[in-house]
Amino acid sequence: MTRPLRADISLSAIAHNYALAKRTAPKSKVFAVVKANAYGHGLKRVARVLRDADGFATLELDSAIQLRKLGIESPILMLEGFFGEEEINIFANYNLTTSIRDVEAAKQLADADIQAPLDVFLKFNTGMNRLGIAGPMSGFAIGLAATHKNFGKVTLMTHFATADGVEGVAWQMKRFEDIVKSAKTSLAKKGFTQSVANSAALLRFQKTHLDWVRPGIMLYGSSPFAERTAEEIGLKAVMTLRSEIIGVQTLEKGDVVGYGASYIAQKKMRVGIVACGYADGYPRHAPGTNEHGTPVIVSGKRTRTIGRVSMDMLAVDLTDIPHAKVGAPVCLWGEGLPADEVATAAGTVAYELFCALAPRVPVVEVE
Repeated sequence: MTRPLRADISLSAIAHNYALAKRTAPKSKVFAVVKANAYGHGLKRVARVLRDADGFATLELDSAIQLRKLGIESPILMLEGFFGEEEINIFANYNLTTSIRDVEAAKQLADADIQAPLDVFLKFNTGMNRLGIAGPMSGFAIGLAATHKNFGKVTLMTHFATADGVEGVAWQMKRFEDIVKSAKTSLAKKGFTQSVANSAALLRFQKTHLDWVRPGIMLYGSSPFAERTAEEIGLKAVMTLRSEIIGVQTLEKGDVVGYGASYIAQKKMRVGIVACGYADGYPRHAPGTNEHGTPVIVSGKRTRTIGRVSMDMLAVDLTDIPHAKVGAPVCLWGEGLPADEVATAAGTVAYELFCALAPRVPVVEVE
């Protein structure tokens, strides 16, 4: 018998969440963001479900090539562009759309020896201060994109820092709109499109929809907001991490659980041992102290983790679930237990939970 841990991936939920993005921004084209192996959900799997998507966005070159080999013909946006001049010809060979993250990248594209132009997304730094062209160099990059033969279709883009927070997007939109105004004359003949919305902006600010939107986390059934659940938004969980109870212990008052004895029983209690640990991608820092635990569902009933998460196992409180024995089903996150809730308890985000799923965890596709 194999170890009972597995990750169920709902194909219908992927399709549902993409369709929700389309309905929310009906006048926009929608990139399905599939970086990091589709946020841990499987690039091939997601591409198969969404093969009719308007486009895909990633940043790993091998993933983009894989999408083309899978027969994807729609635009593929490389979110961080090319890394070195030697990649430009590969981008051209596979008809990839490149972001231009700084003036140096714009110059490299202009100097490249390619047979056909590359479509480009000029990325502008409007305040997040990661990647992007800023200041007076914005006009230089726009001018190059407007006139040089190596630049194909042009899209102006930026990325929001606080679309999910109280600050909103107005402060960055004002800066972006100023760039757009200055670009209109240079790009009047060539034309251009615009793309600014991530999942949070797509769901919250209609004015950000523009020509292209770029949903990521919402496609995988997680909410980009702290104050709105995925269910409230209408999203469906895609990944459900399931396991079973593989051992049961009875503790007396004063007994401890796990490494470091971080949990001390305050009364007689039952403890279940679950086949899942940090080597499987469950967060090692998930709390399991007397004061704080991380939610988990056993036999359909909510309980919490206790003690430290170890490499291959974690412990849960079975005191109020007397019927739960060895073999009892466990849901660690997903259907019935939002990954966002588990992530919040563990002091992280659902993105990390999904992306950290270990290769040793079997994946089962379900409808």
